[in-house]
Amino acid sequence: MSKAEKRLVIVESPTKARTIKKFLGKEFVVESCMGHVRDLPQSAKDIPEKFKKLPWANLGVNVEDGFEPIYCIPKTKTRIVKNLKDKLKEVDELILATDEDREGESISWHLLEVLGPKVPVKRMVFHEITKDAIRNALDHFREVDENLVKAQEARRILDRLVGYTISPLLWKKVAYGLSAGRVQSVAVRLIAEKEHERLRFKKSQYWNLTAQNEKDKVEFESRLLSISDKRVATGRDFDGTTGDLLKDRKDQVVHLLEKEAKDLLARLKGTPWKVSEVEEKPLSRKPAPPFITSTLQQEAN
Repeated sequence: MSKAEKRLVIVESPTKARTIKKFLGKEFVVESCMGHVRDLPQSAKDIPEKFKKLPWANLGVNVEDGFEPIYCIPKTKTRIVKNLKDKLKEVDELILATDEDREGESISWHLLEVLGPKVPVKRMVFHEITKDAIRNALDHFREVDENLVKAQEARRILDRLVGYTISPLLWKKVAYGLSAGRVQSVAVRLIAEKEHERLRFKKSQYWNLTAQNEKDKVEFESRLLSISDKRVATGRDFDGTTGDLLKDRKDQVVHLLEKEAKDLLARLKGTPWKVSEVEEKPLSRKPAPPFITSTLQQEAN
């Protein structure tokens, strides 16, 4: 078999590489890049020499000129990159088969930047690892999606800026070793705000009446909704921080306390009940959407 017939397929994981290799012929060389092959510097020693003295160097992002990131190849990936470059020399086509999401698209773009292929490059995507899916993907190549690449890059830069600038503040003000993050810090704040709200909460006392009714052997429940055209107060009518009725509800609702509720109950006992109005309206219900992984797990629980 001639060199010109060889095609290099790069996927993210070794397990995926082994499986896909079984579906392809001998003209395909399938290799794994083990995830990202480039990233922002992880420590001072990773920063390229020409940037080390610049004030933003420790961030790995040029905050003074368009937030341009500095990428480097981690030491743990140098052997992988060398292997891919060696394999690339033996083929006449490169097929990038990383995942079809922002991270996967970014990995493909970084592979192009690092490998600098002189042979034609194709982008291949698939959603299941079966023989038919892989064969179908080989018939429907596309280009690397620059929009997905930029989206991942923006997210990575934000992760770095938030983490590297706020984490040191946490070390000084809270405890050493804590970390801040683009997502986790916001989530922690929301949790903290809810906890403060819980601690400030003042309980309110309000009563209501519910009756169990039966007519023609049909049981149903009725609840007191209003008195003299004023709605009976419920939990949503109270201020959780004071326990009092909200100011704009005081003239709109009837606040029943225990004594008033029991007096009203005593007055209603033995009183004949009647249905004053019946309202009928059509009810339509749409079928539930098909399960996805998360909704299937929720239903199973």
